[in-house]
Amino acid sequence: MSTALRLGEKLEKLTWAGRTAHILKEEIDGLLQAGSLFIPKEPGGWWHQYVCPHHHTELMFDSVQVDASEFLCPHGCIIEGEAYRGAWLVFKHQSLARVALQSAAVYAALGEKSYAQISKRLLVEYAEQFPLYPVHPEAQSWMLKGRAFHQALTEAIWSTTLIRAYLLLRDEGVVFEAKEQVTIDAFLGLLAGSMEEYRHILIHERNNAENNYTAWLNASLSCVYAARGEQTALEALIEGQGGFKHHLSIGVKADQLEFEGSTYYHVFVLRAYLISAEMAQRFGIDLYAVTGADGQSMRGMLEALADLADDQGALPALHDGPLARDPYAREIAEIAEQGLAIYGIAGLAPVLREAYRQLGAAGGEQLEALLYGAGEAADRAPTLEPRGSRLWPDAGFVIGRAAGNPLSFLADFGEHGGSHGHYDKLHLTLMHTDQTLTPDFGMVPYGSPMRKSWFAETASHNTVSLDGRSQAPHEGRFVRYEANDSTVYVWLQSTEAYEGCTLNRHLLLTGEWLLDWFQVELAGEEPKSIEWWMHPAVQTHAEQLRNRDEVYKLRIEQKDAASDATKVSEQDLPIIGQFVPRDSVDASGSAQLHVSFDLGSDPNGSAATVYHTALVQPGDELLAVRTPGDSVDPSQSLTAMLHRRNDRKADFIHVYRAGSRAELNRISAQEISITVPGQTNSSQRIQLTADKGLLFI
Repeated sequence: MSTALRLGEKLEKLTWAGRTAHILKEEIDGLLQAGSLFIPKEPGGWWHQYVCPHHHTELMFDSVQVDASEFLCPHGCIIEGEAYRGAWLVFKHQSLARVALQSAAVYAALGEKSYAQISKRLLVEYAEQFPLYPVHPEAQSWMLKGRAFHQALTEAIWSTTLIRAYLLLRDEGVVFEAKEQVTIDAFLGLLAGSMEEYRHILIHERNNAENNYTAWLNASLSCVYAARGEQTALEALIEGQGGFKHHLSIGVKADQLEFEGSTYYHVFVLRAYLISAEMAQRFGIDLYAVTGADGQSMRGMLEALADLADDQGALPALHDGPLARDPYAREIAEIAEQGLAIYGIAGLAPVLREAYRQLGAAGGEQLEALLYGAGEAADRAPTLEPRGSRLWPDAGFVIGRAAGNPLSFLADFGEHGGSHGHYDKLHLTLMHTDQTLTPDFGMVPYGSPMRKSWFAETASHNTVSLDGRSQAPHEGRFVRYEANDSTVYVWLQSTEAYEGCTLNRHLLLTGEWLLDWFQVELAGEEPKSIEWWMHPAVQTHAEQLRNRDEVYKLRIEQKDAASDATKVSEQDLPIIGQFVPRDSVDASGSAQLHVSFDLGSDPNGSAATVYHTALVQPGDELLAVRTPGDSVDPSQSLTAMLHRRNDRKADFIHVYRAGSRAELNRISAQEISITVPGQTNSSQRIQLTADKGLLFI
């Protein structure tokens, strides 16, 4: 299916390609002049340990550095230690593999032989060094151990970059001398043996073929078999247990999302699939159109990303995965370029644009563009049709969009997500066309203790917790989903988050507003602290905020893998204020709280505002809680809204509107009205029924 142009042809046919090739050439020149293009003799460690122990931000990496023993935090900390050096070495090895591929691409595009020599030298030096790296003695016990890195997974990813460089050089007629070829062949043989062994352990001994590792072990072996011309071995890999077709069937849900429910690992696995397809195409085998047992496909996976992205093209950080980081942006760019070039999925254009924006390359001056981009600028930024709502019933996500309303939402109700899941059922992300207001804040590098002490916990998400405790790992369900152009209604339910607790979240989106009615019921006689959380990424403006000086106690329960015992600890979150509702109350005794969120300016220079109205019932508290920041920089604290009630039942009723506020009035226990002041006949009555959920009356 792929009809990729050779790089020399791109320069002839595409006006942007030559400029990009020269920018990439200048980058290599800078690295060469700095003397940084020499491979370390030490293997890399585990990149997730490259995180500041004080601020929990990822440490800084500069590919120009030749060597390093001190590592800088963005806040000025200087960090030392073997774990940090090992993590730095991961980035160094990966950056040099990228230089090998980039140099090969520059040669293929511009025909300057010195860049072929740079690529060739790096490849041969790594091939010579690889057998000298030990099977890593310092890797953690749960890891499949690599040679050049702690993890075989990292080794697989790194090797695909090197082998693609080797194949590109060969495609362009570069000849390796006999001794060099012997060295390359030895490297390929040793790598193949390792990858095949790890596949056997993962698939047959651990019975874990669906693991995201498998996709990358397959990709690495696909590159090896392509480099060695072993079509039979590649075909067996494609067709066998845990191979391309089988993994597509078990590693991806029927609704096209990767089984762990993580956007990051969805991209991760999809990238491995596309590399495998690129290798198979060398033998005339088309994997681009292959479907899994339930219709899973790479096209479907790419279309899912186009649907998940917000209006700026940013992908949500569902479950484990970074909110934003340069290596991830490059991965997104690589698959988005191919999604546009191979499948013509126009909805990926904003995703690609946002990835390049994060990389500081608004014009797409990146290696991914040169390798995979097709068409002129206008072709790669098509006019997009408005997107509608979408339900992912198997993965457990739903997006609501209504014509005329700049607000939309994304909610999570599905499986926990295994080791990469969060305790976040019925989480709500609220989006505006200008900015996402209440995102999932993503995950810090796994070497940070905040992975388990905050970012995976229920209280860090926009959902409900009880008594300061996180939900149990479980799966919720959707009870009802109805969508048309003007209205979307979603009823989500969880009965296993806490013993004897039923959570029902009702989301009703019209062209005017979004209603969020979250009902909680406890089966026991004892009241509990029922806690509704919302974490805005923007500053909250309240009509009145009274100072409050106390703490919210977050209860953290972690199981020890060795003893299976549960360790319980507490973390104090400062309560810095109490939101004060209006003095006037309705017939039920409920008052209204009005807050607003100012967003960035739109293209016309106007600042958009989103208004939030909460129904405050007798016994409710609405508190401002100081929390860690997002996963990019947890040290930059944010302020969450905590709507709390100590009871056996709670109704948290909130409405959001862009441009001006909406008024809430509680008519009875199961009936409310929503009115937009200044609009004639805007009042709408809504009833919550036991069988059909929310109904207009």
